[in-house]
Amino acid sequence: MFQSYDEAVSWIHSLLNHGIKPGLERMEWMLEQLDHPERRLKTVHVGGTNGKGSTVTYLRTVLEEAGYEVGTFTSPYIESFSERIAVNGQPIKEEDLVMLCNRVQPLVDMAAASPLGSPTEFEVITVIALLYFGSKAYPDLVLMEVGLGGRLDSTNIIHPLISVITNVGYDHTHILGSDLKQIAYEKAGIIKSGVPLVTTAEKEEVLTLFHETTKAKKTKIYRLNEEFSIGDKRSDDEGEHFSFQSPYRKLADLHIQMKGEHQVKNAAAALMGLEYLRVFYGLHIEHDMVQRGLKRAAWPGRFEKIRSNPTIIVDGAHNPEGVESLAKTLEQHYPDKDIHVIFSALGDKDIESMLKPLYPLIRKMTFTTFDFPRAISAESLFQRASFSAKTYEENWKKAIQTTTKQVSENELVLITGSLYFVSEVRRFLKN
Repeated sequence: MFQSYDEAVSWIHSLLNHGIKPGLERMEWMLEQLDHPERRLKTVHVGGTNGKGSTVTYLRTVLEEAGYEVGTFTSPYIESFSERIAVNGQPIKEEDLVMLCNRVQPLVDMAAASPLGSPTEFEVITVIALLYFGSKAYPDLVLMEVGLGGRLDSTNIIHPLISVITNVGYDHTHILGSDLKQIAYEKAGIIKSGVPLVTTAEKEEVLTLFHETTKAKKTKIYRLNEEFSIGDKRSDDEGEHFSFQSPYRKLADLHIQMKGEHQVKNAAAALMGLEYLRVFYGLHIEHDMVQRGLKRAAWPGRFEKIRSNPTIIVDGAHNPEGVESLAKTLEQHYPDKDIHVIFSALGDKDIESMLKPLYPLIRKMTFTTFDFPRAISAESLFQRASFSAKTYEENWKKAIQTTTKQVSENELVLITGSLYFVSEVRRFLKN
């Protein structure tokens, strides 16, 4: 029996990272023992390489403005473990997490002692989330973010009202494969019979695969620039402004505070999902609710300005596509600033492909590392990068202090490379 929150979280973290046997068998078995809490839920499933968390945020804030109670399951966390399981943005209470861990632990032990094998950390967190939403919190809708891939992801146990796949790019290639079509196949694994797909993916081979999959599953596909579109785009210091057109109506004068064209696409994916729910499931969502919800949507660690004088921005970009979007956003919003980058990343990444989009924009790059199992040493990053104006410092706090002392008011410090790194830095800078 767990007595405290810390004890329960330590137990969760002590579980396997990846299962010996991939697949949904352990999930099926555990949920069956718990009387299938997931079957009591109305869900939306959100997958894709980048933008999942932001898309979930746009969905949540608009639904909240429309008066709905919204559960969210997201990863990884930025400030505290509990935020991964939340209702209307409020993380699960510590005592509820302890209670649910005490219900789930015996099942984990039983599975581990059986041919099923030990459930993974992510499987257990997913079960706890579904149990919380289906037997304690009872929200009107639950937004489930895919952990990794899709087809074999533990969240793929749900049968949602609609599925969203933001985009497909190269990440976790050691697990999902290094061929774009193979990665797209894994992502498309969340497409279910009769459940429509919304996607903002733009690569032709990916869209072809999605189209074939939805056809085989006898369901509809809503594609950016085909079934729905974005117009009237402009950027300013306040963020992005745009209009949205779906097959069902036009929504004008929309504004988001999260910066970058990729965020407009994430918002459009959310809006298309919401439009489908409004038209086919009778959700009451007025234009002004959409405007208010989008305007207040914020997701920490995504092109987030932490300080002024000098400007410090943290961004959780952790793969080539993510850094490409980051580079475009920098060009768009800070064209005149000299940029100093502090960079740290995990060992399974293609470092040079990640760094390349930044090279034309930046003046100096400092590599560092942080206390995390797969984090690469600063020296190793330094050696791998072909950029000339570079330095390294193994202590990331020192790297930040040195860089911020050296830069002038017209310069910008960008801290990026890993969401895990950014969450540590954020905590440090905010305190």
